[in-house]
Amino acid sequence: MKYIIIGLGNFGSSLSVQLTSMGHEVIGIDNEMGKVEHLKDKLTHVVCLDSTDINAVNTLPLANTDMVIVCIGEDQGANIMSTAIMKQLKVKHLVSRAINPLHQTVLEAMGVDEIVHPEEDSAIRFAKKLDIKGVIDSFELTPGFNIIEARVPQRYIGKTLEEVKFRKNYNVVVLTTIKEKQEKNLLGIEKTVTKTQGVASSQTLLEQDDIIVMYGAIEDIQKLLKNA
Repeated sequence: MKYIIIGLGNFGSSLSVQLTSMGHEVIGIDNEMGKVEHLKDKLTHVVCLDSTDINAVNTLPLANTDMVIVCIGEDQGANIMSTAIMKQLKVKHLVSRAINPLHQTVLEAMGVDEIVHPEEDSAIRFAKKLDIKGVIDSFELTPGFNIIEARVPQRYIGKTLEEVKFRKNYNVVVLTTIKEKQEKNLLGIEKTVTKTQGVASSQTLLEQDDIIVMYGAIEDIQKLLKNA
């Protein structure tokens, strides 16, 4: 996939390097030349520009980019302005970093596709989430073995865990399922909240839009999701 990452501080630079090492094409953006120079040999491409300047941003290959991630954390105003410009330019998928609860509410009101919290999610964890199709969250217990949240593959909707046989077919254990519902935030904007359904059993039914929480080797989970 092709990513543009705006803001090459601790989180942005770590995420950029991790995604590049996974084989993705990454363009790193920052308005400080020192940060850009530091990463010029580690990313696909780096650019020094002001992401709050729409004319400068328009020079980027946005139409050919799968995801734009705004990682600016030091300057909340620059984060919001950069996010607003990307929203205005209608990028394919927009992710932005939330610095505090009020900032998150503003980003929700702007309608970004996804909000990330670096204080809670490490760059490596978030990169793994982006790297595997359908993954919502990922947590590494030991090297190579993860607990992963992912959307129920379309082919398994309407089936029980006993019918799918995740353990037998993929050597993956389903721990629980999660359902989503809509609630309104402080501004009256609807947001998605989740509710865990308890420990999964052989009779757990997989339904449309369910999230499954799985444990297993990362390559087995990748195989399961790629075959879905």
